[in-house]
Amino acid sequence: MKNNSLGMKILMAAVTLGLLAYFGLQGYLYFSDPLTTTLAYTYQVEESVSLSGYVVRQEQVLEDDGGGLLRLRREEGERVSRGGAVASVYADQSSLDRQAEISTLESRVEQLQYAQDAAGSSEVSMKLDAQILQNILEYRRCLTADRMAKAETYGSQLRALVLKRDYTYSENEDLSGQIEALQAQIKELKTQAAGSVRTVTAPVSGLYSAVVDGYETVLTPESLSDMTPSQLSAVRADSTVSSGVGKLILGDSWYYAASMSAADAEELQEASDALKKAGKSLTLRFAKSVERDLPVTVSRIGPEENGRCVVVFEGKTCLSRLTLLRQQSAQVVWDSTEGIRVPKEALRMEKVTVNSEGERVTEEATGVYCVVGMEARFKPVEVVYNGSSFLLVRSAAPEDRENLRLRPGDEVIITANGLYDGKVVGQKG
Repeated sequence: MKNNSLGMKILMAAVTLGLLAYFGLQGYLYFSDPLTTTLAYTYQVEESVSLSGYVVRQEQVLEDDGGGLLRLRREEGERVSRGGAVASVYADQSSLDRQAEISTLESRVEQLQYAQDAAGSSEVSMKLDAQILQNILEYRRCLTADRMAKAETYGSQLRALVLKRDYTYSENEDLSGQIEALQAQIKELKTQAAGSVRTVTAPVSGLYSAVVDGYETVLTPESLSDMTPSQLSAVRADSTVSSGVGKLILGDSWYYAASMSAADAEELQEASDALKKAGKSLTLRFAKSVERDLPVTVSRIGPEENGRCVVVFEGKTCLSRLTLLRQQSAQVVWDSTEGIRVPKEALRMEKVTVNSEGERVTEEATGVYCVVGMEARFKPVEVVYNGSSFLLVRSAAPEDRENLRLRPGDEVIITANGLYDGKVVGQKG
């Protein structure tokens, strides 16, 4: 028994030592092989310059005599034709209240007429339901974006639609009597209001803006032609220019004037000319208030002053969204490159394979090794941009070799020992 017990102890000790040696070797091999990987992803690099300047438009301030109670009749950025009503001026509060009552009665007449015409029509009811749902969504969107003026408009439309829907539910025998009574009441109120309301009209056609900031007369497209950087930095709003009625923005163009180095200005001018020949344009990206990139061209470059000059960019789109902008920070982009981003250390200038005889064969090729399953696979690439610590590349594999094409999401090997195409690798991440 003693011999058997001693033999079992020796056997167990040998097995334990063998297991420890095995796991120790595997641990050494694991940690001594510096396999590190990262995920490839799509990335874009832009050539740009950051600026701070002014938005300039051709603007005409509307006259305001300051008498009476003003009620604006146009939305910000809304186009107004020549002679179109911009605002109403009421002699006193009772005149304003009377107009509010007229509007309420007219809205009710419209609802009754709608209900009379749509009596018993299920199609009309379904259309109203769809409009109500759409208005609820728009109303909520405006509240979320803190656009209270627009939310109020949708709220009024929503109330009117709900009342219309309510009338279509009711079993009204004949609404003609109610409509006639309301119309007579409206006529009487309008007679009482005669002479107590004055309408402000647009002298020319343009986009309406309710905000007058005093820059309308000191910053004009004409004033930018020979402006120097010191003159631009000294621009101040004219406190004598004001109007409660608002202003009109004329034409279809807007401008952005900013001071920058003469060298950057020359580079931008060349880039703008080259893009124009290719049917493209520079991109202006405001830091706030506008959520989209705007195409612009270099309109003019002012005289040089201490190595700097005023560059004027011209845009012809989205003018209605820029009515409230004046002094703004922006970024001008003249070139962009898009590709798949990988670390510089991952790029290999040669491909290593193992032939049928087990010998390693090296050939010149630019690419990266990726983990595919449990193996390293070489994928040829072409470098399109060389950054400080990364590269932008695109696949150089033939279209019919999908397995060799590098794609976003591939696991790219950064470092590894004895790397070759087809090598079995672990996945450390």
